[in-house]
Amino acid sequence: MFYRGFADETPGVRALKRDAALDGIRALAALGVWLLHVASNTGVMYGEGMYAWLLSRLGMAVPVFFLLSGLLLYRPWAKAAIEGAPRPAAGLYLWRRALRVLPVYWLVASLALWAWTPLDWTGWVVWLLLLQNYVPGLHSAEGLYQMWTLPIEMAFYLVLPLLGWALHRWAARGGNVPVRLLWGIAVLPVVSVASVVAARVLEVPDLALWLPYHLVFFACGMAMAVLSVWLGGSRVIGSLAPQLLVLAFLLYAVLSTPLAGPRTLTLPTLGESMVRMTLEAAVAVLLVAPFALAPDPGSLRHRLLGNPVAAYLGRISYSFFLWHAPVITLHRQITGDPPFTGDFTSLAVVSFIVSLLLSIASYHLIEHVALTLGRRRSAPARPPEAPAPRPVAPAA
Repeated sequence: MFYRGFADETPGVRALKRDAALDGIRALAALGVWLLHVASNTGVMYGEGMYAWLLSRLGMAVPVFFLLSGLLLYRPWAKAAIEGAPRPAAGLYLWRRALRVLPVYWLVASLALWAWTPLDWTGWVVWLLLLQNYVPGLHSAEGLYQMWTLPIEMAFYLVLPLLGWALHRWAARGGNVPVRLLWGIAVLPVVSVASVVAARVLEVPDLALWLPYHLVFFACGMAMAVLSVWLGGSRVIGSLAPQLLVLAFLLYAVLSTPLAGPRTLTLPTLGESMVRMTLEAAVAVLLVAPFALAPDPGSLRHRLLGNPVAAYLGRISYSFFLWHAPVITLHRQITGDPPFTGDFTSLAVVSFIVSLLLSIASYHLIEHVALTLGRRRSAPARPPEAPAPRPVAPAA
């Protein structure tokens, strides 16, 4: 979520150079989710005018997180198929995903559930195993309303080794390997469209909490991973980067209109859902492509998003994503503000500072320690040292 895209180097594959600008994009996405929840809790986003509509569509950050996960996590499989590199070891990959996501999630979720949502032991098991999206009535809890994205991320983590294997087999049948990979990935958005249709026609809105509904965003990231390995740095994308980023903003403005559905929790129509999914995918691709497909640390866009402050905020963005909702909930309980009221500026300042401090602490004390453990587990064993040669006796 959510978060770093939750990606890092994968065991069994040569580590790829980290792009600080992608960390900066994660930071922007995490701040977008936070600002959306400040605006919704204070009722600002339900006001009149374009400003309120723009705030209401900051949930667009979630497709960006999903795209980054597809890009960064599938790229080792793309390298294996295109360049003949070793495929990632599925067991170690899943171990590192668990270490990446679960420890700090368990901390935040346990505190919020203990404070505000009394559950029996089965409810605790459901939440701690990230199964809340699949149990009716348990997918929301006080202070944890942002957590619906994590079961979707975890589901993608679990199916990615299977997807990587299937795409590898498909691409190895002959022909242009990158093109065949792209054709295989193109099946995933069709699954999303079918899920959206089923959710609206069959009136099963909870399908929006399942992975198939959101596969289009992961697929965009996976396609970008193939292109980044196949083409490397694209001069065309680099030269068009300013235009692509402007177009992303313009499409976001269109997304912030009634064409993409209501701002409230009222269910959109099928047409509105399709428009929203299409625009969100387009904006996410246009935002990330200039950085993923045209890495240029010297460019203005990379200096802006890849500066040390933005990159650091990106690294702690997962913790920030987890903490900000409980902090907002606690602040509102202390102030006693009725729902959809309160001072926007006060809530924004307090929740940002407190969430940031908690995020810094949990990143260094929990996340970084868990990631270090994962790297130690996946590090290859050193080859045995050759025995020292014995001295040769001089000839008589």
